[in-house]
Amino acid sequence: MKVKVVGGGLAGCECAYQLLKRGFEVDLYEMRGVANTPCHKTDSLAELVCSNSLKAQSVDNASGLLKYELARLDSLLLKCAYKSDVPAGGALAVDREKFSYEVTKGLEEFDGFHLIREEVSQIDCDTPTVIATGPLTSQKMSDEISKIVGGEYLSFFDAVAPIVDGESIDYSKAFFAGRYGKGGEDYLNCAMDKQEYLAFYDELIRAERASLKDFEINVFERCMPIEIMASRGVDTMRYGPLRPVGIRNPHKEERPYAVVQLRKEDESGSAYNIVGFQTNLKFGEQKRVFSMIPGLENAEFLRYGVMHRNTFINAPKVLDNCWALKEKPYIFFAGQMTGVEGYMESVASGLMSGINLARRLKKQEDLILPETTVIGRLQRHISTQVEDYQPMNANFGILPVLTNPPRDKKARKFKYSTRAIGDMERCLKKYKEI
Repeated sequence: MKVKVVGGGLAGCECAYQLLKRGFEVDLYEMRGVANTPCHKTDSLAELVCSNSLKAQSVDNASGLLKYELARLDSLLLKCAYKSDVPAGGALAVDREKFSYEVTKGLEEFDGFHLIREEVSQIDCDTPTVIATGPLTSQKMSDEISKIVGGEYLSFFDAVAPIVDGESIDYSKAFFAGRYGKGGEDYLNCAMDKQEYLAFYDELIRAERASLKDFEINVFERCMPIEIMASRGVDTMRYGPLRPVGIRNPHKEERPYAVVQLRKEDESGSAYNIVGFQTNLKFGEQKRVFSMIPGLENAEFLRYGVMHRNTFINAPKVLDNCWALKEKPYIFFAGQMTGVEGYMESVASGLMSGINLARRLKKQEDLILPETTVIGRLQRHISTQVEDYQPMNANFGILPVLTNPPRDKKARKFKYSTRAIGDMERCLKKYKEI
């Protein structure tokens, strides 16, 4: 049987491999070489557009744990990464050209692999298909996806605020409180006096911004970068996301001059989103300037804020936990357009979509990994209803809270990993074939 995979990036190539090794023919469509994107430089398969780093390798880090899980499920792209690695300390970094070569070589070893250089503009819902065209999907393909998922569930703009590790926040300065004492204590507040606010404001408007591409120029008001808002006037933020009204600081008698609010990313409060802080600042500048906020001086950033023209679907509305359309179980999506953020996270989505499409075509039960694993949590992330769905990467903050967690941070991370590894091994034993 032949399967169609649209997109020759990380997710599409991994997906193709998982299908090929299970005996399916794969037509892999890649438009680069025929039509270009604003960011890609080559027509190579699995091109790394930004950094050449695939992040940490050790399993006491969520990125390292994800690599363990991918290795356990026989990820082609992870194997290719190790074949093309370059020195990078504790991280896995690759020679870009060699990495693409190894991926292409790994796919071409299968007789059933067919690379087709063509821009796909229509989706045949009667043909088993995986759509992995990425956040820079062509306009024609975006229009086609919009028809299938429903226009209201397709976004053309990605506005993401930074997320910090809850354990790295200074709670002697930050405090929980609802505005006017109402609505519970759902927000963590970081109060500023006038001197602190003005110092923060001055650094924010002077901070270095990432360069914008042509397709990133138009900014929606609701997605306005915090530095753009600040540039409109010294008090603009104080009438917006930093408004102090109705909030009292239990650590000081005077009323706050401005308040930065943080919202939980998970029930346990292990990760917090800085509310309203969508930004186009360079990552180093985000760390420098946002660490001026009282309580965040030593904050560990799990994810930095980004602003760019993007295409991603409101996955929980239309996808199941295998990355397939709820109403069309043989049409899968994979990669960043589904709401996973990061190179290896995209690989994971391609791997799981490939495995589960193959399993469905063979009339086997879906592979659902435990929620204590990184991939298992990503499966639930893309399929769990939320009010404001945003992309997510691998971090321990998305995993269920530990029972009796160790006080030592390193020991805690190790326990997250050992729990995930044990649960994954027990899970895989229940499946006759993976």
